[in-house]
Amino acid sequence: MQALTDTELEILEETVATDIKKLVIYNDDVNTFDWVIDTLVEVCGHTSEQAEQCTIIIHYKGKCSVKEGSFEELAGMRNEICRRGISAEVH
Repeated sequence: MQALTDTELEILEETVATDIKKLVIYNDDVNTFDWVIDTLVEVCGHTSEQAEQCTIIIHYKGKCSVKEGSFEELAGMRNEICRRGISAEVH
């Protein structure tokens, strides 16, 4: 197996870095803390503590990146979160 050159490694790292997307949930005045927490646990696989922390950040900062991964991994989660009436986007 041939070792990669520094240039090849840089290109590979840039490619991997650009493929990582973020699932962002936005605050609203409609959904309750409990509903968002339950959704994060059920849809994103968060622990209760992770979901609570994300929900607090969403409330006070207006949004929170709740999951990272490929677009394909996050698109289904985004669709289910939106189906539940919560605003979410993949960036």
